[in-house]
Amino acid sequence: MDKNFYKTKVWRSKRKKILRRDNYECQECRRYGKSRPATTVHHCNPLETHPQWRLESWNLLSLCSACHDKMHDRNKDVLTTLGEYWREKVTKVSPPFQNTSMRHRETDEGDIFQ
Repeated sequence: MDKNFYKTKVWRSKRKKILRRDNYECQECRRYGKSRPATTVHHCNPLETHPQWRLESWNLLSLCSACHDKMHDRNKDVLTTLGEYWREKVTKVSPPFQNTSMRHRETDEGDIFQ
């Protein structure tokens, strides 16, 4: 993984947008009726395995640092069960296109969806 990515202007800007989108609240804590400030933006599909989705809003989640730590098994460098839960959840809600450069798709009727 390129650690320098997190220092880029494009990442810092995207991070701010995601925190604002999620009202600066940890989305995992929110599931349980708790309100904790989010300080981290998590890649549900990890940057290491899915760099093409590094800036996709559907793949990003605002978390407090404690919940972010619960998403990763740092010893094995894999997602935990909780991390897998969120990865599956965001992929079901906003499934990625097979061709990630495609931004629109047409239905059989010619309607365009984003």
